[in-house]
Amino acid sequence: MEELQRESVKKDNGLRKFIFIVVLVLLAGGGLYFWWNYYYVFGEGVKSGQLNYLVLKGNVFKTYEGKLIQEGLRSQAGSIQSNEFEFSVVDDSIAKVLMYNSGNSFDLHYKEYKHSIPWRGYSAFIVDSIIAMRPPQR
Repeated sequence: MEELQRESVKKDNGLRKFIFIVVLVLLAGGGLYFWWNYYYVFGEGVKSGQLNYLVLKGNVFKTYEGKLIQEGLRSQAGSIQSNEFEFSVVDDSIAKVLMYNSGNSFDLHYKEYKHSIPWRGYSAFIVDSIIAMRPPQR
C-alpha cells in the first residue's frame, strides 16, 4: 500500500514539474515575442524636412504626433503628393522645441519599431532627438 502511495506521489511531482516547465517556456516565449514586436529597434535614421504640425492627442494615453513634409514629390495612382513623414515623440522637451518652432526645417533622428504601442504613440517611428533646425527657405 505504501508503495502505491509513493508511486502516486512521484507521478504527481513529475506532472507538476512538467506543467511548470511548459508554463515557464510559454511565458518566456510570449515575453520574447512581445519584446521583439514592440521594443526591439528595427531601424533608425534621420529625416529632413519642414515641420507641418505637432499635436498632443489621445483619449487615454496623450502622445505627441507630428508630420514632417519632405522635399520632392511622390506620385500615387494618377496624383502627385508631397513626401510626408508621420512620427511620434515621447520626450516632452523635444516635443516643446518642435511645437514652438513649427514651420521651420528640421533634421530629426528617429527609431523605428515593428509596431506601435498606445502609450508610446500612434506611429512606429519615434523621434528621439533633433539634429539641426533651420528657418524655412523662401
